[in-house]
Amino acid sequence: MGTGADVVVVGGGPVGVLIANLLGVYGVQTLVLERSPEILDYPRAVGMDDEALRVLQAAGLAQDILRDAVSNVPMRMFTADRRCFADILPTTREFGWYRRNIFSQPLAEQALRHGLERFAHVGMWTGAELTGLEQDGDGASLQVQDSDGKARQLRARFVVAADGGRSTVRDKLLHIPFDGRTHARKWVVIECENDPLDAPYTALHCEPARPYVSLRLPYGLRRWEFLLFPGEDDEQMLRPERVRALLAAHVPDPAALRIIRARVYAHHSRVARRFREGRVFLAGDAAHLSPPWIGQGLNAGFRDAGNLAWKLAGVVHGTLAPAVLDTYHCERHGHARTMIELADQVGAIFSLRNRPLAWLRDRLLLAMQYLPPVRDYVLQMRFKPMPRYDAQGVVAPIAGRESALLGRMAIQPLVELPDGRTVRLDDACGPGLCLVGWNTDPWLLLDDAQRARWRRLGAASLMVVRSRSGAGPGRPVCSTTSTVVVQDVENLLSGWFLRGGGDVVLLRPDRYVAAVCRGTEIALLGEKFLDRFSAAQAPCDAPAGATENPA
Repeated sequence: MGTGADVVVVGGGPVGVLIANLLGVYGVQTLVLERSPEILDYPRAVGMDDEALRVLQAAGLAQDILRDAVSNVPMRMFTADRRCFADILPTTREFGWYRRNIFSQPLAEQALRHGLERFAHVGMWTGAELTGLEQDGDGASLQVQDSDGKARQLRARFVVAADGGRSTVRDKLLHIPFDGRTHARKWVVIECENDPLDAPYTALHCEPARPYVSLRLPYGLRRWEFLLFPGEDDEQMLRPERVRALLAAHVPDPAALRIIRARVYAHHSRVARRFREGRVFLAGDAAHLSPPWIGQGLNAGFRDAGNLAWKLAGVVHGTLAPAVLDTYHCERHGHARTMIELADQVGAIFSLRNRPLAWLRDRLLLAMQYLPPVRDYVLQMRFKPMPRYDAQGVVAPIAGRESALLGRMAIQPLVELPDGRTVRLDDACGPGLCLVGWNTDPWLLLDDAQRARWRRLGAASLMVVRSRSGAGPGRPVCSTTSTVVVQDVENLLSGWFLRGGGDVVLLRPDRYVAAVCRGTEIALLGEKFLDRFSAAQAPCDAPAGATENPA
């Protein structure tokens, strides 16, 4: 093996391996270092949202993950006397996927690791522990100890620390403060085979006697999570007789269950003070830890992956200015903190043990059903904060123009390609930047020099027209340029462009809207965006060496 890679990812969990898959798609030489030789097999994340699936789609792995997942799963919330006050099942698929999906993390991690096998320029080294890290103006030197205790040194242009909540990189090597708190109450998490309940939903039971969560997992598994009380010992609560005692009130015959996993967890609400230190970036649990109440822990890490990977790729290839990497912290830090604060609020409401306060909570929550705007706000999960990036991020507002779309994630309806295939919008756009015009061919509005400049950034051009706009069957609207013309088969993009106040948008690779303009302003758009974010230098040479397992 050689001793170098463009990017070294420390941590082979789901976030680190997803970043490596994305970098693989973008053609970046990448090496993943993972201390554990095997995928950890114990209760962890189970919920995946539509934004996370969109990132997996960009990596070409969404369908692989969904093959072992359950899609469109309701979440029901119950009062102290077991009355359902909210049956949350969002109907929207504005980003192309269902908003609530249940999966098995060990199976998902297998699919993610298998995805790395597609790329000759991406490798994974298991049994490798990072012991030292030094940075200079050209890159980072990493000291690694393999499973035999042998020390090796690697060189990388950039490092991504996705090494978990107890991150060695964050705590021991960079000494970045991990602000927040660890909650005093712990929870015991139990999984069993042969699900004894016909309850195909996630249930939050707000019972003061002992708040608990129950949910169906793929392949006949069921998970319970029970709040532990002061004085209850972790090890004692994991004894088989205590585990079955916890389940006794919820299943017909707890002795008949085969318990396959049981662990005690503490909940954490923490955010690293900064997500970047020179050439090192924190992602996933190394950057933030969230309580599980709104199911956003792993999803937040997948957002990190989607935000960071394309920026690293652009800088490595010499198409984006290095200053683009500064936007990772400002775009992800505040949103991660906001999601954690929401999870804290939901957890505080759910786990009340004071009976009078719980009674008052239940009356308010039941009354919500008679207030349609409030009810729909909850049931459609509109309470989930969505990022909106401003001028500090990779967006280019045009002076004097406001747009409701700018800095927000674009919708992703189905579109029809010229060959008649129906695909999601992102698949039509390709993996990089994309200029998308409504009844407008963006390439036609640019001269040769301007088109060449966009193409150096890897940008594609897409023109959206109304469904069945052609002259007849098999005669769709065509372009005289290389722009791909697609039909708005779900009739959603027309209204979306109308709300945005423009007929051309620039979509980032993570599908946030970087700019909105009228067709006549596209040259101005190019001037603002390209001058600010594109690199002047030619693409850099890749470091020497392959990235296969160095053992």
